[in-house]
Amino acid sequence: MAQFAAPATSTTTPSAITPISLKAIAPWAVFFGILMLVLLYFVGAEQGAISVISGENVHEWVHDGRHLLGFPCH
Repeated sequence: MAQFAAPATSTTTPSAITPISLKAIAPWAVFFGILMLVLLYFVGAEQGAISVISGENVHEWVHDGRHLLGFPCH
């Protein structure tokens, strides 16, 4: 008696993949775009005269990322 490890393949065709509309993607794209701009601000510009948060905490938290992305900081 023969036993197979893989199940027999079906002869039915897989269902068609429906494309996602631009109306469904647009709110998520705007949300992630704004989120990336806020992150870019904190990594690239949050220090000195234009800082939103006083102190050096944010600068120290993103210090290595700042150097990795090529932002000057000291």
